[in-house]
Amino acid sequence: MAYRVRTPDGELMFPSLGDIERAYVQGLVEPDDEVREDGAEKWRKASSLPALARAKKPASGKATRAQTFTVLGAVALGLLSLAVMVIGDGPRVRMLGIALALVVSGILMRVTFKAYKRPPPIV
Repeated sequence: MAYRVRTPDGELMFPSLGDIERAYVQGLVEPDDEVREDGAEKWRKASSLPALARAKKPASGKATRAQTFTVLGAVALGLLSLAVMVIGDGPRVRMLGIALALVVSGILMRVTFKAYKRPPPIV
C-alpha cells in the first residue's frame, strides 16, 4: 500500500511503510511530518506510527570510533597474549597468555554481538 508524507516543503510518495521507516531513520522524514495511507482521509503524525516510533536513528560517530578502539585494543591484547605464550619460560607464564587469549575472545564476541544487533545501514 502506498503512503504520502506531508512535510513543510511539500508531499512525498512512498511505496510502503518500510520505505518511510528508512527515510525516517535517515532524517528525511521528521517526527512532526504527517503521514497518510493512500485512500485514507486522516493525516497522522509520523511519530504516532508504531513502526516509526520504534525506528532508531543511526549511531553517532562516537559509537563507531569506540568500537574501532575496542577492536584495536583486542588485537593488541591478542598480540601480547601470543608473545607471552611463545616467549614465556614456565607453565604459569604460559597460562597467563592463555587467560589473556580468553579475555580477547570474550571482547571480540561482545563486539560481534553488538554488530549483529545493529540494524543494517540504509543505502
